[in-house]
Amino acid sequence: MSVALRAVHSLAMAITLAATTSASGPSPEVIPRRVPRGGIQPQIAVGNDGTVHLVYFQGDAAAGDIFYCRLTDSRGEFSEPIRVNSQPNSAIAVGTIRGAQLAVGKSGRVHVAWNGSGKATPKGLANPDLPEDSPYRLSTPMLYARGDARGGRFEPQRNLMTHTYALDGGGSVAADAQGNVYVVWHANSRKSMVRGESGRAVWVAASHDDGKTFASEKRANTADTGACGCCGLRAFVNQHGELFVLYRTAEETINRDMHVLVSKDQGTRFDSMVLDRWEVPTCVMSSASLLGLDGGTFAAWETERQVKFARVDNLKPLVRPLIFEPAARESSRKHPVLAGNSHGEIILVWTEGTGWKKGGVIAWQIFDRSGHPLPDASGRVEGVPVWSLAGVFARGDDSFVIVY
Repeated sequence: MSVALRAVHSLAMAITLAATTSASGPSPEVIPRRVPRGGIQPQIAVGNDGTVHLVYFQGDAAAGDIFYCRLTDSRGEFSEPIRVNSQPNSAIAVGTIRGAQLAVGKSGRVHVAWNGSGKATPKGLANPDLPEDSPYRLSTPMLYARGDARGGRFEPQRNLMTHTYALDGGGSVAADAQGNVYVVWHANSRKSMVRGESGRAVWVAASHDDGKTFASEKRANTADTGACGCCGLRAFVNQHGELFVLYRTAEETINRDMHVLVSKDQGTRFDSMVLDRWEVPTCVMSSASLLGLDGGTFAAWETERQVKFARVDNLKPLVRPLIFEPAARESSRKHPVLAGNSHGEIILVWTEGTGWKKGGVIAWQIFDRSGHPLPDASGRVEGVPVWSLAGVFARGDDSFVIVY
């Protein structure tokens, strides 16, 4: 891209993000708080009525449970938690990126999806690449459960994989106000002869009756990019009904690029664009997040030990998006999440120092409407447990709460 074209693109993106920067004044308050009852892997979604919905993991990291609670008063306490998974010990936390995700759909109904543990039944399809006596030959299931209309309990969990196998990196769920629900994961398929990471694809199981029934999974990415086996992906439906999926490729083993899939027809067809490139020969066990704010859709991801974010609902082919990132880092940054307030300010939260069987710290930076870091609006807190990460939401007074 020419220097002139880059300059025009950057200016257009800045105008799209906001006409002016935030007015001078104190930076929003940030309130860190631990997950209820010592849980880990918080995932947060805020409903149209302002209710904060939270799921988290508790128990043995290899085979534990998912709990759900809500917060109707952002200054109060979360409600008494209820278990999401109908089969005990059918969720997994090992690796950090395979945990539960949630979405709020029609009439405030809560939808939760997660990778099943080794104890979860029914088992998935057999992996033909593994010997018959391997304890890992039968795939773990991609599980889904929806809350009842009153939010008092969850229906029995279901496995949505019908012809795919070798589930690994974490799946995701997205929902809209019209009753469309999408559960998304990456895996290999019995319908393809290509195996291994290079044969992995992104799959979407869609429901158009508010999660009551799901069609068999369909492939979302048409290009043979593969998918990074132990990297999580993220799905989100914006206010226009557009379905976004962030995933990391595994093309030729070393091309671990972040791609954005976008569907404007309820998951029937997807356009694909490269968001950020990264050449690395190993799986990086990364996660990503998506945020809807002021009519725009924003993505956050990890590349080369740094966390970044960009607006993704107006991506153009062959035009690199305007990418924002926090200042120079002291250690490896992972697991970015986003939230935004009514002023259009965005907080980017991530972990530092976390890894395999290793906890760390949470850190954050708040950016103004045009993507500039706000002064005195960053921080760090020790105490992220092993296998955990952070969730974040904005309160009615435009402050932010980080749950970790």
